[in-house]
Amino acid sequence: MSSQADTKFTATAVQAEKERWPEVYAVPRGQGRALVAERLLRRAVRDLPLRVTLPGGRVCGAGGIGVPTLAVHRPAAFHRRLGARGLIGFGESYQAGDWDADDLPGVLKAFAVRLDALVPVPLQRLRSLYVARRPHDDRNTQSGSRRNIARHYDLSDELFTLFLDPTMTYSSALFAQDGQGRPVASSGLLTLAQRRKIDRLLDLAGVGPGTRLLEIGSGWGELAVRAAGRGALVRTVTLSENQHAYTQRKVAEAGLDGKVDVQLCDYRALDGEYDVVLSVEMVEAVGREHWPVYFAALARLLAPGGRIGLQAITMPHHRMTATATTHTWITKYIFPGGQIPSVAAIEENLGLVGLRVADDLAFGDHYVQTLRLWRERFAGHARRLGGLGFDETFRRTWELYLAYCEAGFASGYLDVHQFLITRIPGWGE
Repeated sequence: MSSQADTKFTATAVQAEKERWPEVYAVPRGQGRALVAERLLRRAVRDLPLRVTLPGGRVCGAGGIGVPTLAVHRPAAFHRRLGARGLIGFGESYQAGDWDADDLPGVLKAFAVRLDALVPVPLQRLRSLYVARRPHDDRNTQSGSRRNIARHYDLSDELFTLFLDPTMTYSSALFAQDGQGRPVASSGLLTLAQRRKIDRLLDLAGVGPGTRLLEIGSGWGELAVRAAGRGALVRTVTLSENQHAYTQRKVAEAGLDGKVDVQLCDYRALDGEYDVVLSVEMVEAVGREHWPVYFAALARLLAPGGRIGLQAITMPHHRMTATATTHTWITKYIFPGGQIPSVAAIEENLGLVGLRVADDLAFGDHYVQTLRLWRERFAGHARRLGGLGFDETFRRTWELYLAYCEAGFASGYLDVHQFLITRIPGWGE
């Protein structure tokens, strides 16, 4: 699929996309909520460092020349979607082409830094009346988890090769830093930074020859291969059929058969005892109601004196609790069943099973750069999407997803941590 600038559609192709994405292209009826949404948006952008342009040359927002610009092409449809479906509608209006931005992460960051102030306090108290609730079918039961994982990770390995580095690592990299502590990031350094992240986690957990290691969430196998390369005996599990097959091939190609056992298995069904348990950005797919079971599984599977390495995306606790039951654009179109924890929620659940955080590295600024590089690589290879069976609406959906996440970390709304977790001394004695 070509980029937006040179994509040309026939009437048949446009109609086919509308049929594939019915909720995106269905413009809600009624003017009442649309008028409220328009007024709230105008109020919200008065003090934000951005510009909003509308047909006819109208401009609003506090920003001047050089700030990010949100260009609304179809105001009526934009406001109706926003009024009827809130932030989900805001995302759908981008998918449908109602608006564009010259700096998409910049526009989204401008909103994110003032997220709590965008809706007047009286309306915030009525939040439960106008936000969508998470679908029951997206709950992370064992069967639900398999469906949710398949809807994202089993789309196509070739899709992920368009923007991930050759290690196929789909989590934050850890870049070298300059004299001011800022990550030094470029496309050519991404593979090195991904391996630095993995090696730091392996070092933190003390992985070496003979270590019995369990990895919950295989990804595409880079961590398992690097751990086995140190002499560890690795069991790695995933619910993604694509990742399972890919990781098996990767292990075989590395000559590590017999040192890495790759299984399609839910964490709830695991048994055994391991010196080290590692899980990288998998807890976000567990679901809040299942966190106690997940952390209990970590404790149950850990051998005496063992260590857990957990890499997790986090959000502030008050935002986590406020959105715990909310259906968002991300959960609807990208990560069904997903729930980002807070540090406090992680620590609380660990404490219930006799575990504690012994070391914590926060490196959200590195995720900003990781996502920037992914987004740029995705845009650079967008013409290949059509050959993989993905249409223009899908391109806009994933373009927004990557920019949305980048803005979340750039604004401080999101962070990412590497935790070393150990047993609480004296627990259970």
